[in-house]
Amino acid sequence: MAATIIDGKELSKTKRSELAVEVEQIKSRGLLPKLVVILVGDNPASVSYIRGKQKAAEEIGVGFKLEHFPESLSENELLDVIESYNNNNEYHGILVQLPLPGHINETAVVEKISPLKDVDGFHPINIGRMMTGQDTFLPCTPAGIVEMIKSVGVEIAGKNVVVVGRSNIVGKPVGQLLLNEHATVTYCHSKTKDLTSYTKEADILVAAVGRANFIKGNQIKPGAVVIDVGVNRLDTGKLVGDVAFDEAKEVASFLTPVPGGVGPMTITMLAHNTVQSAKNSLESK
Repeated sequence: MAATIIDGKELSKTKRSELAVEVEQIKSRGLLPKLVVILVGDNPASVSYIRGKQKAAEEIGVGFKLEHFPESLSENELLDVIESYNNNNEYHGILVQLPLPGHINETAVVEKISPLKDVDGFHPINIGRMMTGQDTFLPCTPAGIVEMIKSVGVEIAGKNVVVVGRSNIVGKPVGQLLLNEHATVTYCHSKTKDLTSYTKEADILVAAVGRANFIKGNQIKPGAVVIDVGVNRLDTGKLVGDVAFDEAKEVASFLTPVPGGVGPMTITMLAHNTVQSAKNSLESK
């Protein structure tokens, strides 16, 4: 029996409709939720991602501003721009599009953003709150993954989860969020010996390694939920994930596609965090 596809586009539509209602409620109280995205340079992938973020903001009625600077912008100049938005009460979310040019320290930039406006969920204070199970802005891709698993009625508590990948943006935080949901979590990575012995035991398998078709069908436990975070472009131009889709769909119970899976939910969770930040600002008045 072929796997049921977890459609990130459809789930995003539903979530964005709900967010649009929340935005109208916030506006009725005299506040427009606003997001600023800061781009340094002209990385084509970054420009494409930002278009998706702008579209999501416009769909739900959130104000959107793009601050686009040349690659020559200095680190101090960028930090000054961030500080100006930290102090600007009109804006509830600040996002600096990564990657940054090599002369700019990404850690310094992430840590400069106020934790109260860190809608990417990358600030160490927000990561620490996530680790300890407190309310905070969750990293968008991991939060979207949890939403996708829950959307198909899968019980996370008690499940064996294997995360293949240990990046700070996806691998580490998604494991922590699933641990917070009472799963038993194992992290695997490039130094893991006999990877298949782990993946074959996974009730929920999250692939986030950035290598095309890396996880094969024979590495998946029959009936597993498979979440494919990878976005890889083949020489043919085709986009594929980290999981060999055609093989996996014959083994898994649920499977996310690439494209149209995790990607749309990542952007939707960014919108969710921006709306939440606006609500927080109302409550603090």
